[in-house]
Amino acid sequence: MPPHQPRTLTWDRGREIAEHKAITTGTRMPIYLCKPRSPWQRGTNENTNRLLRQYLPKGADLRTFSQADLDAVAHELNHRPRTTPRLPHSGRDLR
Repeated sequence: MPPHQPRTLTWDRGREIAEHKAITTGTRMPIYLCKPRSPWQRGTNENTNRLLRQYLPKGADLRTFSQADLDAVAHELNHRPRTTPRLPHSGRDLR
């Protein structure tokens, strides 16, 4: 794995992670499985799923997408404009 890549994965529990031991062996990256009904353990999982659903509908057979298709989705998600949340302020200068 390139140095800029994560060192661990935390995935929600589902059929897609049935081969987690093989993935761990292949990537040399530990995988942590979230406990049911513990959304605080999922980190950015839910947000990432929501973003991916814009391109890959739930239940879609990923075998129907080429590697170029998946690379294009990854590129678009990784290079999308980011917005900064605007927090309400009390009118006081915070400097």
